[in-house]
Amino acid sequence: MDYEGEFEHDAPPSFDGMKNMAQDVEVKGFNPGLIVLLLVGGLLLAFFVGNFLLYRYAQKALPPKKKKPISKKKMKKERLRQGVSAPGE
Repeated sequence: MDYEGEFEHDAPPSFDGMKNMAQDVEVKGFNPGLIVLLLVGGLLLAFFVGNFLLYRYAQKALPPKKKKPISKKKMKKERLRQGVSAPGE
């Protein structure tokens, strides 16, 4: 049962029109996937650039963070570690 020999050069009539259609295709606009990719990429780029600009502005405009006060207990330990006796002892 070798049917391949009969249909090698002949395509069924339903596919003949597809060959002509595939050759006559013209590009009519952008690929939708490309549009989505550009849109998402543009939004991500705008997000990161905006965050960077806000960070730079905050570094200039905001006052520096206040340091936590050191507790008396920690100060006493640090002085003892350095060899200076704590006052009152």
